[in-house]
Amino acid sequence: MHSRNRYSFVWTFVWVMGFALSSCAQQQGTLGMTYRPLSHGVEIHLQNPRFTTRLIRVEAVSPTIVHVQASAEDTLVTSPSLMVVSQPAAAFRCRVQSSPPLIIFSTDSLQVQIHTDKDQIRFFDPKGRLLLEEKAYTGRQFKPVTVDGKPVYQVSQVFVDTARDAWYGLGENQLGLTNIKGQILELAQHNTEAFVPFAWNTHHSGLLWDNNGISQFSPEACTGYRELDGLELRNADGQPGALTAVYEQDFRNSGDPIVRQENHIAYTYLPDLNHLPPAFTLNPHAQVTWEGTICSPYTGEHEFLFTVGGYLKVWWNGKLMIDRWRQSWNPASLLMPVEMKAGEAYPVKIQWRPDGNESFFSVRWHRPISEDERQRLRFASEAARAIDYYFVYGANPDSLISGYRYLTGRAPLFPRWAYGFWQSREHYASQQEILDMVARFRQLHVPLDNIVQDWFYWKKDQWGSQQFDPARYPDPQGMIDTLHRRYQVHFMISVWPKFYETAGTFRSFWDSGWLYRQNIWDQQKDWVGYVSTFYDAFNPRARKAFWNLVDERLFKLGVDAWWLDASEPDILSNATIPKRKALMNPTAAGPADVVFNAYPLVNEQAFYEGQRQAAPDQRVFILTRSAWGGSQRYAAATWSGDIGATWADMRNQIATGVSFSMSGIPYWTMDIGGFATEARFQHPDPTAEQEWQELMTRWYQFGAFCPLFRAHGQAPYREIFTIAAPGTDTYNAILYTDRLRYRLLPYIYSLAGEVYLHHYTLMRGLAMDFTDDSIACELTDEYLFGPALLVNPVYTYRARSRNVYLPAHTDWYDLYSGKYVTGGQILQASAPYDHIPVFVKAGSILPLGPEMEYTDQRPADTIVLQVYTGADGQFNLYEDDGKSYAYEKGAYSLIPIRYDNRRQLLTIGQREGRFPGMLQKRVFVIRRVSPAHAWPLDLNGRAGDQLVEYDGQPIEVPLSETFHQPKSASS
Repeated sequence: MHSRNRYSFVWTFVWVMGFALSSCAQQQGTLGMTYRPLSHGVEIHLQNPRFTTRLIRVEAVSPTIVHVQASAEDTLVTSPSLMVVSQPAAAFRCRVQSSPPLIIFSTDSLQVQIHTDKDQIRFFDPKGRLLLEEKAYTGRQFKPVTVDGKPVYQVSQVFVDTARDAWYGLGENQLGLTNIKGQILELAQHNTEAFVPFAWNTHHSGLLWDNNGISQFSPEACTGYRELDGLELRNADGQPGALTAVYEQDFRNSGDPIVRQENHIAYTYLPDLNHLPPAFTLNPHAQVTWEGTICSPYTGEHEFLFTVGGYLKVWWNGKLMIDRWRQSWNPASLLMPVEMKAGEAYPVKIQWRPDGNESFFSVRWHRPISEDERQRLRFASEAARAIDYYFVYGANPDSLISGYRYLTGRAPLFPRWAYGFWQSREHYASQQEILDMVARFRQLHVPLDNIVQDWFYWKKDQWGSQQFDPARYPDPQGMIDTLHRRYQVHFMISVWPKFYETAGTFRSFWDSGWLYRQNIWDQQKDWVGYVSTFYDAFNPRARKAFWNLVDERLFKLGVDAWWLDASEPDILSNATIPKRKALMNPTAAGPADVVFNAYPLVNEQAFYEGQRQAAPDQRVFILTRSAWGGSQRYAAATWSGDIGATWADMRNQIATGVSFSMSGIPYWTMDIGGFATEARFQHPDPTAEQEWQELMTRWYQFGAFCPLFRAHGQAPYREIFTIAAPGTDTYNAILYTDRLRYRLLPYIYSLAGEVYLHHYTLMRGLAMDFTDDSIACELTDEYLFGPALLVNPVYTYRARSRNVYLPAHTDWYDLYSGKYVTGGQILQASAPYDHIPVFVKAGSILPLGPEMEYTDQRPADTIVLQVYTGADGQFNLYEDDGKSYAYEKGAYSLIPIRYDNRRQLLTIGQREGRFPGMLQKRVFVIRRVSPAHAWPLDLNGRAGDQLVEYDGQPIEVPLSETFHQPKSASS
């Protein structure tokens, strides 16, 4: 269905100016185009041989969103969007003005100029200020290609960012980036990289690129990284053409190494390992060293991109630039920017230790990008029938993200328990182990709401059966009942879209045509030793059958939530991209080239729609390793995959989580502690154990201020009592962090209400709230958690302070000491072992709930309101039943709380709404924090607090230096 049909019953008013427009197309003679008005847009047929574009359709989806489609053919052939599900907006006005070759289409909020003589569209705000424009003449490109025997196009569109602004979004990257402008990002799902094709700038412009195939975002002038042979290389002896490569089978022992001269380093995928020297085998003690010099014909900042599994050290011009480890089987990408002068040779030494029997490594580069080139942003996709994108206008970043969610779907609320603490590991091996673990949490009074069963709970050869191995899980129903009733803990389980050909469920899915064939035909075994494949989640009947299987064998046992692992889909890890596509072909939605990135979306759809039908009043919760545009509408949160347990990986997760959250999907988490660990931590000596404990402590402190609070990883495990003994500094610090998270639940759950009601974003890059602060907009290692809390994770071993930038135009308080600090400065903030620096924005109202060991242990009948004076403030306390979908029908309450700084008056307003089980009365404890009273954070209450009994009617509370008794707001 064409998008114009999707919105055909929107009431619009076409105001005709200039040339009269009729319902039929009108020929404009020598101008080389015809056009016709649509109910809320215009369709133009170009006949200019200079352009590959033949048809352009521009339609308003809402007053602030415009849908642009362009084709190299005379008709527009599209499939229904997998991402976009928006319903028609309320009535709005559309106006068309024609003065060929210019056609102007506008709403009350946007003006779109279509320059048919330039094959260019330009976007303006209501005051005529240019927001964004397509590059004229050559910015839109169609290249005919054949996919699966059918003609399609490689398409690209270049936008000129006239505002010279930063750009944010596009989902997860592991490069430490939040500002993606000037970067080359390949949008192809990988373990640790989940992409969302939505990006925006702080100049009121957003773009949703509606293409499900592998795509690229880059400056126009730099469409990809190049191999090293594009530079002038000299080896260790000064001879031109290559670097000297020395392959050592065991770096600990002397021997005869293999020496080669190499002009590229590309062990990126499984087939590339065949290019290693025949006498060299990967192992934990192997080492390869490349040495020589590199010379470029360009002057400026060059960027080298390393993909590495194992240990990597890089020396550039004699300086150690990179010293990293990553698990060998799951390589990470690292960027190394360096300044180079044209014609000057720079010494380089690259040392790679694979650290495993299967490891990957590559080096590529790209030339300097000029400032003018950086302003031309290019989206390109490898397979499409048309160019298809949405331009979103917004007054601020939140409204831009609101536009994204308007198009792709609202994010529903999770059950309240999901905002508490989850414990997971790879993996619990038996029913008894799970029960013992949860019992230990309760015995030690460590807050916990969710225990997670990772993979391999089935019989060894029965992956895809969705059944527990009865030898290790003799009574899964009884286990889950015990978790629920005795321990008040919820149970999440890992469900892969994967089937062993030895599984009892395989044959029925195979015979029905619901499984991908190629990996079975290849007889490719996985790391366990069995041949497998994945189901075709693009097939509606396969989705329904897969959910029915999960429902019958897992959901009916009482499973509370779903962990959808390997949803890229990761049918064969480290396969080449062409091979990955071949393993998916054919899908029910078309060739994998066309739908490659959307697999996680339709897999989530199977669970969301299936559970909502099976249990209409039980909230769905999905955790998935990958994501796509619209994932949020299926109650899906994303975690950052199998990252390494290193300080550098933790540092990168700050930017990763911020970037993903700024892409429109509000719920993100990570493996607290990292997933895979170095050998030195698996069997640690005292020195390594001390570092491990501090790494875990700092990671927990970071994780508590993320949308979801979840620990997971391989051995050594992440349970608090496996990290350190009760009573130790490490144990106490983690326990304090866990308890603080639970005290913050009224704040966090209210923000979740804002996510649903007003498309809010919890984990906020500083560019979202301080768009005019150039320093804040470029920071990648601090962020806002909601409107009040500025979070500054500590990611350096033995650090007891860190630099913190406090954004300007507001003032701040240290959360823990209560000390007042002026904004617009960098300070060395204290970071003792038991907490990281967190600052509270002046004017904030921070609600703290009662102490709890699980989210439903007791109602929040007493809430502390910490009021940070110095600016006006407001907060809406959101509550509902925490379990059902009644909130979608209005069954929730809001308590508006306002602080007037000039009058020093706190107003707790009249409660709005209601829901079954709602507290009719409660106590608010008021704490005033001011520059003159730097009161430390006290979770246990203290003298000086003011108590207010609240029954839903408005109350005014004066907050002078000496508290007064509250009075009715009407008095």
